Parts: sequence; C-alpha cells; structure tokens
Amino acid sequence: MTDTIQSSIRSNSPVIVEVTRGSLVESRHRVHAVVADAAGEIVHAWGEPDREIYPRSAIKPLQAMALIETGAADRWGLNDERIALACASHSASAAHVMAVEAWLADLGLGEGDLECGPQVPGDEMAANGLIKRGEAPCRLHNNCSGKHSGFLATALHLGEPTAGYIQADHPVQKRLYDVLSEMGGAELSGTGRGVDGCGIPVYGMPLSALARAVAKMAGPEVVKLGPVRTAAVTRIRESMAKHNFMVSGRGRLDVAAMSAGIATAKRTGAPVLATKTGAEGVHTAILPAQAGRPAVGIAVKAEDGTKRASDVVMAHLLAWLGAVDADAGKVELAPFLEMPVTNWEGRVIGQVRPEAGWNRAG
Repeated sequence: MTDTIQSSIRSNSPVIVEVTRGSLVESRHRVHAVVADAAGEIVHAWGEPDREIYPRSAIKPLQAMALIETGAADRWGLNDERIALACASHSASAAHVMAVEAWLADLGLGEGDLECGPQVPGDEMAANGLIKRGEAPCRLHNNCSGKHSGFLATALHLGEPTAGYIQADHPVQKRLYDVLSEMGGAELSGTGRGVDGCGIPVYGMPLSALARAVAKMAGPEVVKLGPVRTAAVTRIRESMAKHNFMVSGRGRLDVAAMSAGIATAKRTGAPVLATKTGAEGVHTAILPAQAGRPAVGIAVKAEDGTKRASDVVMAHLLAWLGAVDADAGKVELAPFLEMPVTNWEGRVIGQVRPEAGWNRAG
C-alpha cells in the first residue's frame, strides 16, 4: 500500500478482474472506475469515465442530504445511527429491522407507510429465522427501508403527503434529483430513466459525475458548498463510518472498508472514509484529504453487474490510494483484496483478483 500516487492513470481499458480456478483464469469481468478530486478533476480513470449508468444505492449518502439540510434530522432528533440507517443497504438483521421499526414509531408511522416492497433478508441468520417461524418477509426487511424512513421523516417535517413519496413528481424525489444534478455537475434531463428495486425513480448518470459528486462530499471546503451543505455531508460521512454495520451488514465490504478506515484514523489521525455499495456492480467511496492525497471520490461500475468484481476493484483502489494503512488492510480488507474462490467443502480453490498491471501508468 502507498500513501501517494506518483502519476495519473487514464486507461481506455477497464480493470479486468480475473476469476481463477486452479491454474486457469476461468472467467473475467470488466470494471470501469473513476477517481475524481473535489474540484472536479479526473485523477485516475479506467475504461469509459463518461459511461452512463444507473448509480443505484451507491448514491444513498447523497440521497440522505435533504434529511439534514431541510432541518428534518433536527426536528426529529435523529442520532448518528439513524443518519447511517438513512444511507443503508442493510442486510435486515434483527438489529436493522428493530431500528427501522423504532424510527417509524417515533414518526407516528409503521411498516404500512413504507412504499418499498418486502424483501428476503440478506442476512442468512435473519432469513433462516423467518423460515423457521413460518413468516414472510415484510417491508421492514427491505434493504432500503432506512432510506425510505428518511424520506418519510423529511416529508412529514415539510408538511408534504407521505403517500406516493416514491413518485417522480413528489417533492421528496424532486429534491433528490436536484442534489444529484448539483453535486455531480452534469445535466441529467436527457439521461436514462427507470425504477429502482425499492420503487423510487433512477436517473442515468455519467460515472464521472458520480465520482465528482462523492468527491464533493469528501472535500466540501474545496468547492465551498456552504455551511449547511458542508455540515450535512460531513455528518453523513462520519455517521456512516461510526455506524457502518447499520449501513451494511455482516461480511460485507462496506463494513470492512469503513472499519479499516476507522482503524487507520486512530493510528494516523486521518479523517474517516465512507463507502457505499449499489446493485448491479456499482460502488462509491468518499475519501477526505490526508497526507499526500487530496480529497477524492471513487465511482466503480462492473460492466456485467457482478458484485464480486466491483468489491475487489474498490478494495484494491482503497489500498492503492493509501486510504487505509497496511495493518488495517491486512485485517479488515484481506477477504476482498484476496477474495477466495471456495468449493462446497470450504476449501480455497481459486481467487478473484485484478489483472496484473492494472495500477501502472503507460
């Protein structure tokens, strides 16, 4: 791992992620990646930096900004754990579900007010528990239920209807669209349109714009976002890091990366980082400035939507950029830096890894 990167990489080729089995490379994934600084400059890029993607849940830290900027977080006395939950793609462990249920109760609402659909928990223990009890998953189990609770809290605070808050013409969604446009610095009016898994609108966005948006969250002082927005993005980043389990769940990269960032911060005094996964192989990282490196944002997209590919590339980028130190990387990021391929007996029979030379200029 290094503390500084000597030369910028601008490669027309994506990062190739190899999946080995024994002595052969059995499969390959193509991963596009962009590292931008807070001023909007592309520092490193692999593949197509302006490739239009749906950013999916990788933008949840951006989507949580209105919760704070509107005063809703203060109105409802939200602690940092609930701010983290508003940014979550959680695994629906018992802790996640109880936290969402308690938040809704404090708002005078319940599961029926959530407009995300039911989802089988990503947490294996929680999923097995439902099966054993003969229960069906509900909307509280949806990995986006924390984000939706934040939407409802904001709507209630502003006196807006809670019914239909997932519709594109609802003020909640209009605010999110404005945040994406402002933070990414890209015109989104002519980009793709779709519906996310949780029912809200999704907007096509250049990968480079996504990197620039999270870079601004990493260095709000560089672009002078103003006191309200600066306070919001700083609180989001720090809440996510502090309560990283609420953002994600057991055995997932976001928990590992943010835990490594906290360990690094304790040893070096560097500010904490935040990362956020999204469906279809999208991932973002918010890296505040530290010695030898300015504040940057990372945006990654696996072309085939494979999570193992985006996880491996994000882990290697964090290590290569010096966002986590060697000790933290060995402990926390090891399963993603050297992702094992195992058989059904649990024996390691291969590895998921970036192709050699991916981080060399020229």
